[in-house]
Amino acid sequence: MSSRKRRNYTPAYRREAARLVIDTGRPIAHVAREIGIGEQLLGRWVALERARADNPPPALDVDERAELERLRVEVAELRMDREFLKKATAFFVTEHQTR
Repeated sequence: MSSRKRRNYTPAYRREAARLVIDTGRPIAHVAREIGIGEQLLGRWVALERARADNPPPALDVDERAELERLRVEVAELRMDREFLKKATAFFVTEHQTR
């Protein structure tokens, strides 16, 4: 059994790697070897990027855009609340342990 850990790639990295193939017209095998990933993996990324380019997401109307902005603000506030609660929990745990 291999102890090798599976590598995770960010969506931005995947798009950039796929764009290398699409924009330059170079073979997937060459680009995959150059950046150190498998040909099949890069091939999937290229196919996904081409499909995404062919089917752009639908445009949002004014109401949807306003709702999206409201939800983004709410998510940001909830993340700040969560961070505060994590720090408060850690503080109280250390306080309780020192007693």
